[in-house]
Amino acid sequence: MSAKIIAVCNQKGGVGKTTTTVNLGVGLAAAGQRVLLIDADPQGSLSVSLGIGDADAQTDTLASVMVREMNREQYDVRSCIRHHAEGVDYLPANIELASVDVSMINTMSREYILSGVIAQIRDEYDFILIDCMPSLGMLTVNALAAADSILIPVETKFLPIKGLQQLFQTISSVRYRINPNLEIEGVLFTMFNGTNLSEQIAATVTETYGSSIRVFDTRIPTGTKAAEAPASGSSLLHYAPKSKAAAAYTALTNELLAHRNVKKEAAV
Repeated sequence: MSAKIIAVCNQKGGVGKTTTTVNLGVGLAAAGQRVLLIDADPQGSLSVSLGIGDADAQTDTLASVMVREMNREQYDVRSCIRHHAEGVDYLPANIELASVDVSMINTMSREYILSGVIAQIRDEYDFILIDCMPSLGMLTVNALAAADSILIPVETKFLPIKGLQQLFQTISSVRYRINPNLEIEGVLFTMFNGTNLSEQIAATVTETYGSSIRVFDTRIPTGTKAAEAPASGSSLLHYAPKSKAAAAYTALTNELLAHRNVKKEAAV
């Protein structure tokens, strides 16, 4: 059975996309799933979080295979995939991906370049998580074209919530023109601090969108350990397994797997 592909996406930066991708991925691996993480952000934050000290010095990256895919060259994406000690595979990225984002504009079927890369190895995994860049540019459109669903981390503050509508409009356009099967996996509240404002914003989002879009029960709390973990090259689940945020990501993993099993049973 081919992998479920989830794009972790929000055009707003600093909402926990990379942290969510890493820790959800490691959580899924710990639950016995075969997991590939794809760093689709030229900043290479996911790559650094998994222990690559100098992402920009790497040569075998997502950028290199996407260029080969655009040029219709023979290549094996497996040569660029790394394995992390916590049980996940990952495809790193660096600043070269920014030039790929620009060059895709003049490429035939430019929305499907990443899909072509993933097609080589989709059957080798249960889950493929794509860490998207904080924009709605061509790289993000590629991720949404390749994905089965989109997971949206949202910080419970006014401005991040305000940007949700723009993201939903982009998703609607992608469904209409590129990927009609794209689903919303759910909205995930991150950096949740339990204040009245956080509770009020969470309640408003749930009331506004909850009838048509899944809102995860799990909320990821704020915490210094989550900020420290990337420097260690490991997930929060390994760096601070007893932290509240680590427990929350374990709960998110279980919630996602339970929802997937329910959908499987409904499809039988």
